Amino acid sequence: MSDSDRTGPSTRAVHAGEGARDLNAPVVNPIVLSTTFYNAPDGEGPVLYQRYGNAPNHVLAEERVAALEGAEDAVILASGMAAMACAVLSVVQAGDHIVATEAIYGGTRALLETELPRLGITATFVDMFQPGWTDAFRPNTKLVMGESPSNPLLRVMDLAALAHESHARGATVIVDSTFASPLNCRPLEHGVDLVMHSATKYLGGHSDVTAGVIAGSRARVKAVRDRAKVWGPALDPHAVWLLERGMKTLALRMERHNANGLAVAAWAETHPGIARVHYPGLVSHPDHETARRVLHGFGGMIGLEIAGGGPAAAKFVRALKLAKLAPSLGGVETLMSEPRYTSHAAMTPAQREANGIRDGFIRVSLGIEDAADIIADLEQALAVVAAGAGAEERTGVAAD
Repeated sequence: MSDSDRTGPSTRAVHAGEGARDLNAPVVNPIVLSTTFYNAPDGEGPVLYQRYGNAPNHVLAEERVAALEGAEDAVILASGMAAMACAVLSVVQAGDHIVATEAIYGGTRALLETELPRLGITATFVDMFQPGWTDAFRPNTKLVMGESPSNPLLRVMDLAALAHESHARGATVIVDSTFASPLNCRPLEHGVDLVMHSATKYLGGHSDVTAGVIAGSRARVKAVRDRAKVWGPALDPHAVWLLERGMKTLALRMERHNANGLAVAAWAETHPGIARVHYPGLVSHPDHETARRVLHGFGGMIGLEIAGGGPAAAKFVRALKLAKLAPSLGGVETLMSEPRYTSHAAMTPAQREANGIRDGFIRVSLGIEDAADIIADLEQALAVVAAGAGAEERTGVAAD
């Protein structure tokens, strides 16, 4: 057992991967910008190269991700999609079939629907929250892909059951755990083979770095790294350094995200201007009991359905003062987005409706501000919506 195995998550987030404490060594890991490094003339030892992801900044940050996930190894790449693509291609090849959750990130769905078929790889999307989803397996099914909590409905999967059903049929399991972070869920502990994060989100945590990570066994991560060497989605060492710095405060940030999530969700569920709240920490959420078993915290992501649908949502986001209307999530600032224009814009309105994403849906990424201030901003924005609706009722004319 390594030292990191015996320490708590906050300690691992700060110290995992650090080398020997030599006299006069810097406390903060320096950025090493060199693209190449001296190697042994006799061919012994590894060849260090930034594109290989084995330069000093990468090695330290990857060890930290692995420690947080309870994994043997991890690889850091240039984005979450780069990480997911290389992970998928490390498992499947021409002629293989994938079973994926219907509730999957739009970019991943595009990869499965538009890019992989060109390589002779097919995919079937299923509702993994309904019995019988395993009927989609075929003799050539090699991979099962899940996402938990899902974007944007925050559905939480029974990961142990997912892994059991998939392994019984000879399939590898990859789970996108971006919304949870390693502090709220560690899928490998439930039997998942590879876990992916868009490190742009909670791992980085400050909306200033784009990155992706894959963690798992040494052999599986090596297979991902081998594909990355060929496809070339290396992350710049300065960006890796930013990611490492962000991870140092992950545990503290997640405590606040979790607390704000519970506070705002509880308030929103009682507000007449909000038709429905999607948050796994609420008893009303369909996966609340599963979330209590699988998650260590319910997170800082909330789905709000604004009463009045699309027109009301448009007024709502324009009235926000503290929260910012912007895509992405997991930063220290509160961000709002409308999936119909961002993550799920490629779907038709009917497809979004069928997947529970109605016009009027607002995805909220709660930051680390004071919960009272976030609630006050939402309250005043909803008051603007209500005032506009009242003016329309009195005049019979749509208000600006």
